[in-house]
Amino acid sequence: MIVEATNYFAREGQAAAVLEQRREATELRRELGLDPGRILIRLEGNGPDVRWECNFASREAYEVDMAARGGSQAFADARKTMHTLLERFERHVYQAGD
Repeated sequence: MIVEATNYFAREGQAAAVLEQRREATELRRELGLDPGRILIRLEGNGPDVRWECNFASREAYEVDMAARGGSQAFADARKTMHTLLERFERHVYQAGD
């Protein structure tokens, strides 16, 4: 299993806008026929204001997903808008160790 996790660190005062933009990107994923993943919102501690995670059955499934996103102008536009709201962005890809 592959897990993609993206962390969104909002600019000052932009946390709500980051969350809304992530929700819009998640809806775009649905429209593209992709797993919507899940959105997590920071309640306590340090870390990203918003985190998105999605599981993929295999590396190949992850690559198909990335290709679908990469081929979508609407998704590219959503990314561009998101980056105007962020102080920092991180993407991490993991392989299950069990």
